[in-house]
Amino acid sequence: MATAHANADEGNRLTIQRLLDEPLMSGARVVAGAERLDHELTWMLPLTEVPPWPDPLDAVALYARPEALQANGTMLTAIAARGATVLVVDGPIDLPRTALPGGLVVIEMALPVGFGALNRLLAERTLSQELQVMRYSSHVHASLAGLFHRGAGLQILIREVSNLTRNPAVALNPRGQVVAQNGLAGNALETLSDSVRRMLATGVPAARRSGPHETRVDPVAGPGGTTWTCISSAIQHGKAFHGWVVILVASDALSHADQARHRIVTEQATAILGSEMLRQHSVEEAEERARGDFIQALVHGSFSSEHEMRARADHHEIDIGSPFGVFVAHGELPHSVDNPVAGMVRLARYAAGVSLDSAVRADATAIGDVLVVLRTLRGGDDAALRREMADFAQRMYDELETRCGTAVAVSYGRPAHGAGKVCDSYREARIALGIARRLGRTSATSYQELRSFTVLAEIVDSENSRRLVREFVEPLRSGPNLLGTLTDYLAHGGNVNATARALNVHRNTMLAKLDRISRTIGVDVREPENQFTAWLAIRLNLLAEVEAVADRESRFR
Repeated sequence: MATAHANADEGNRLTIQRLLDEPLMSGARVVAGAERLDHELTWMLPLTEVPPWPDPLDAVALYARPEALQANGTMLTAIAARGATVLVVDGPIDLPRTALPGGLVVIEMALPVGFGALNRLLAERTLSQELQVMRYSSHVHASLAGLFHRGAGLQILIREVSNLTRNPAVALNPRGQVVAQNGLAGNALETLSDSVRRMLATGVPAARRSGPHETRVDPVAGPGGTTWTCISSAIQHGKAFHGWVVILVASDALSHADQARHRIVTEQATAILGSEMLRQHSVEEAEERARGDFIQALVHGSFSSEHEMRARADHHEIDIGSPFGVFVAHGELPHSVDNPVAGMVRLARYAAGVSLDSAVRADATAIGDVLVVLRTLRGGDDAALRREMADFAQRMYDELETRCGTAVAVSYGRPAHGAGKVCDSYREARIALGIARRLGRTSATSYQELRSFTVLAEIVDSENSRRLVREFVEPLRSGPNLLGTLTDYLAHGGNVNATARALNVHRNTMLAKLDRISRTIGVDVREPENQFTAWLAIRLNLLAEVEAVADRESRFR
């Protein structure tokens, strides 16, 4: 598609040589600097009007009458040092050639033509060049924008970039990973993408940046020891950086014209590809939110009917007849983030992907500060399913500990045979997590490992259980850490000395506290029978509190 509009080449770039070829310059001769006639010109300034401050004069042609040249001969060396490209003398030069500074192309006109005519010629040719660039930019933008508005997608857009430049093109995300490419395959893609990623990671000096696009032209290592040229433009919307558009040329000697043309394509492509990346990101976020809502509805059992559950599961391509494992963990973000909710969801996705297995599927969401992973299981009997869940929970614990930089509690319930049983498995996992956290456990813990608690689940809501809690637990809440002291005492098997050492108190102080606890609840807690009753009441109370948290979460879903 790159037709005549693409001819932003040497013929459109006004150089000293091109100026000399103009009819107006007929008879002009180069007095000095004949080896630099390929230098570019942009505009003309009379020698007498050159500002005295040391601004650069790159690509500037200076005009002087012979008499003005004699009067201002001392200025020439300073002007040449400021980068002036050429000096056009409108008539025969009377100065000796040795008086002309080095580094400056000097042209002597055969007949005077006047500053106005020369300036108009230079302006017309420069504007012609700018017009060609604008036309080509408009052509590139229209070509890419047309595809974007038709919903072509990132791969089609990068293919059009490749077609416009007739070279391979690549789109990279902010991490330097290839998200779309055209024109490369196999080893060439792997080698060049690695080279480009390393090159972009080095940064670029401010002097080499090309305006707001941050366009770069750099050599990169290609396959087979070859050297390629990489033209790359950053995709940036406001202050947000979204990646790079890259054109790769299988040569280390790229002409100025090709560089200019490829720069135009990459800089025009950044806006279009960036918009498509934002659109895709928004779609992916919406899909992730919808999937997260489905997982939350599944673990809370909040579908209005099995038909609704099946329809939503089909939309998310989840087989509701599969066996499932539900895993929960208390999330700890490794560092502060602007959006903690999104940070927790990312951490949950990380937890879901710690054990890659093509035979299973893992989905994740975050409910408050709890990470939830729903994972299909390979199948087999309950023993095999439990072993598979235990293995994944341990992997999840190890990876989260490394990721978060602190020990975490990971818990899971019994296997769920079908999506309809996921809510039961989730409730068990949440109860196990609550108990594990109350006990200070930081490990992978199953619901069944906490049998001394979970076996009481069926009676925790009975009147007898509530009465036992009121008699043995509630009275101790009024005293200074009486309930905690009794819990530690029972945890040490009723050993006064061991409990005193654990609490860092004197044995007599420990005995005095036990006497106060016994008076408060009306029984001697040093008696084995009363110790068992107190132990049972404390566990019933802990289980009731944990179940209340799970119930509140389900109600406020």
